[in-house]
Amino acid sequence: MRILLVGAGGVGSAAVAIAARRTFFETMVVADYDPARAERAVAGHGDRFTAARVDASSADAVAALCREHRITHVLNAVDPRFVMPIFDGAFAAGADYLDMAMSLSRPHAVRPYAEPGVKLGDEQFAVADDWAEAGRLALCGIGVEPGLSDVFARYAADELFAEIDEIGVRDGANLTVDGYDFAPSFSIWTTIEECLNPPVVWESSRGWFTTEPFSEPEVFDFPAGIGPVECVNVEHEEVLLIPRWVRAKRVTFKYGLGDEFIEVLKTLHKLGLDSTKPVRVGGVDVSPRDVVAACLPDPATLGEKMRGKTCAGTYVTGTGVDGRPRRVYLYHVVDNEWSMREYGHQAVVWQTAVNPVVALELLATGAWSGTGVLGPEALPPKPFLDLLTGYGSPWGMEER
Repeated sequence: MRILLVGAGGVGSAAVAIAARRTFFETMVVADYDPARAERAVAGHGDRFTAARVDASSADAVAALCREHRITHVLNAVDPRFVMPIFDGAFAAGADYLDMAMSLSRPHAVRPYAEPGVKLGDEQFAVADDWAEAGRLALCGIGVEPGLSDVFARYAADELFAEIDEIGVRDGANLTVDGYDFAPSFSIWTTIEECLNPPVVWESSRGWFTTEPFSEPEVFDFPAGIGPVECVNVEHEEVLLIPRWVRAKRVTFKYGLGDEFIEVLKTLHKLGLDSTKPVRVGGVDVSPRDVVAACLPDPATLGEKMRGKTCAGTYVTGTGVDGRPRRVYLYHVVDNEWSMREYGHQAVVWQTAVNPVVALELLATGAWSGTGVLGPEALPPKPFLDLLTGYGSPWGMEER
């Protein structure tokens, strides 16, 4: 297996550190628009790793780099605005493809808070037949959320439930960052995108529909000492992926943002600072959202100042295989102190990065295989969960 990792930011750099301990691949080319960042990501990890420069907005550039290095698998670790050129470039070069976020959505022009417009992943699913006919695999949404959360959904359906009422992905944390009043632990560009777009809900009787941002607040009690956190509806890929392969009456995604974070996002929206459309400032065209991102600290640099734990998980309710009502939370917790000590990367980016590396190893061994455009829930969950535990990061399950 010869891997091209596009993006040497927080998640990409963490993926390098995780993959360096595994033997399933021959080489990994780590490419970034900033070659110095790619060099920093591979430094000290051995001669299987090579740094390169790439323009992720160019499918031709991605394809050329794949051909130059005889790449078999492309792992996309940049923000979702670059999904389609990297996806198309991998296909053009005859490589398989993995990402952690899918192609961007566009709200419905008339009824944005009732009906979806272009949904997350629609552009990728539109060419699924092309990938299948070429015998190639695009494994989409294989981070932690989406990704591990989808694996949990499939595991619950296969092993724990006879009938599922709701699959609800619930994400919460008690992380703090010393010295900052506001310092997101993940890409603010991506956070703005998913939190301010109309959230999508799926119901078996209605299909996909949208709601207002931050709707349906609920307090969810997270394990490992994190405790109760208010969670709200957010647009996320799981709601677009899970119903394609897992039978349930309802699928939702709720994120524990907190009042302060929600108010900051609302203010950015009121001021137009969430926009990606360039505006003219002093003779220069700039995107307001890019300015916001530039003004905040790089999440990859916050690890030494972060405290606490992050939890990603899937809450499933319905009828158990014994015919009795059942409620189960399947989850994965990462303690920032542990991830910094063991890998030198903060908890949120490490938790995201470990899952595509596990998936790549499963593809290398043949434990996972497929063609077309697939989500994680299309593949058997037990090999993934067993190998994740083998990476030293076990998952958990609570009866509720």
